[in-house]
Amino acid sequence: MLRIFRPKLRVSSRSHLQNDDQLPLSGVRVLELGQLIAGPFAGQLLGHFGAEIIKVEPPNTGDPIRVWRELDIDGVSPWFRSMARNKKSVVIDLRKEEGRRVVRQLAERSDVLLENFKPGTLEKWGLGPEDLHKTNPDLIFTRVSGYGQTGPWASRGGYASVCEAESGFRYINGYPDPETGMLAGAPVRPNISLGDSVSGLHAAFGTVLALLARNKRKAAGSRGGQTVDVSIMESMLNLMEGIVPEYSRKGVIRGPSGSSVTGIVPTNAYPTAESSSYVIIGANGDSIYERLMNAIGRTDLIGPAYAHNQERVLRQAEIEDAISAWTRLRTPEEVCKVMDEARVPVGRIMNVKDIMSNEHVRARGMIEHIHVPSHKELSDGERAGGWDLEVSRVVPRLEDAMPTRWAGPDLGQQTSEVLSEVLNYSSEKLDELRSKGIIN
Repeated sequence: MLRIFRPKLRVSSRSHLQNDDQLPLSGVRVLELGQLIAGPFAGQLLGHFGAEIIKVEPPNTGDPIRVWRELDIDGVSPWFRSMARNKKSVVIDLRKEEGRRVVRQLAERSDVLLENFKPGTLEKWGLGPEDLHKTNPDLIFTRVSGYGQTGPWASRGGYASVCEAESGFRYINGYPDPETGMLAGAPVRPNISLGDSVSGLHAAFGTVLALLARNKRKAAGSRGGQTVDVSIMESMLNLMEGIVPEYSRKGVIRGPSGSSVTGIVPTNAYPTAESSSYVIIGANGDSIYERLMNAIGRTDLIGPAYAHNQERVLRQAEIEDAISAWTRLRTPEEVCKVMDEARVPVGRIMNVKDIMSNEHVRARGMIEHIHVPSHKELSDGERAGGWDLEVSRVVPRLEDAMPTRWAGPDLGQQTSEVLSEVLNYSSEKLDELRSKGIIN
């Protein structure tokens, strides 16, 4: 079993918990000390699949994501309600030694400690692996940082935008200089913190691997716990496909390619009769390409000179111009209809409004409704038991349905519950810590 010694946590109606021992990570307790995106996204994934996530937040402000971007009627970001779904919020002041003592006690009864502080921060607080493995040798440390826990850049602040640049990812996003083929002007970035989410995925994956390896390590005479060292820069580098081996063997520096992809033809964004609408057509398979050319009436671009991708790459401009000339005279719906009939992969570039109303997205249950209960009087007087929020479903999808169990909680909503159930703190002890400002 993955679970280490601990008292069983009682389900409380106050936090709308559901005890489901059939979930894959049921019985695994994760102490989440991270903030913002990278660490908490890993916690979201682990929590969705059954892990108990105890999210430790600082007093008064909590995780900064609580007030990032759009705010709901209670002043909390809907993004936070999604990111912190299935988690328990516990407020502990890590700046005070007594608060750190509480965290040490929680770590003794946890399977995983998940954090994304600057390397060395937890060691400074006496909460590093060497400190906590003394009392819990099976504790897994999942650590997310910009550049990893070792190396000359370890102490640098790790921001996703910077790490995306230094991984090579940003260099290949944008439009190429017509003469050099290299980046012309500033690169284009996706309007999300991609590096944070990608490193969070790696952190969740690494955590599950460490949990699977724990008993094997113990059987071999080692402690069960180990460090999962996740770097944002390295996580992005892990996505770079053939860039490194191509440079190693051929000396090729891949540059940006606009809305296409280097060395694969045709796959691109094509204009339509609606000036602001584009469609993506991916017809790089040999038989698919032939069907595409037949569908747009360009049989002159079929034959030995266009039969395989390596030949088409040499004639990319000619092929792309022919496709664009055809799509530009048709609406996105007309293009998609013809391509679908010809069995050529095609899709309209959709915004979030399009996605939310998309029949396939809805049929697959990719938009979930979760309830956000209201625990206090709001400024506009609205209370009435809270409100519903739509969020994207967590994937991957397993055969056993695993819907979101509850929305991200209010700040400190489960502090008393967790400390009394996990650490057996009395009401007097809780009152004492609260009066000192250690917990909230």
